[in-house]
Amino acid sequence: MGKKDELLTGALRRGALSALSREERMKYELARELGLLDRVRQVGWAGLTAKETGRIGGLIGQKKRHL
Repeated sequence: MGKKDELLTGALRRGALSALSREERMKYELARELGLLDRVRQVGWAGLTAKETGRIGGLIGQKKRHL
């Protein structure tokens, strides 16, 4: 299993973030800021509610517009 696969299954490690695209890194950073990173690590992205994933998506859109 490669670094990217480990991240996507929830085994997030600090050194493995470099294997992700800019958008994927932003997604993990926003999940951490919103206090959702532990749940993402435990159950994956599918374990989040539509409201939570929508919030992350909205914040990504805002950040992209300001870049």
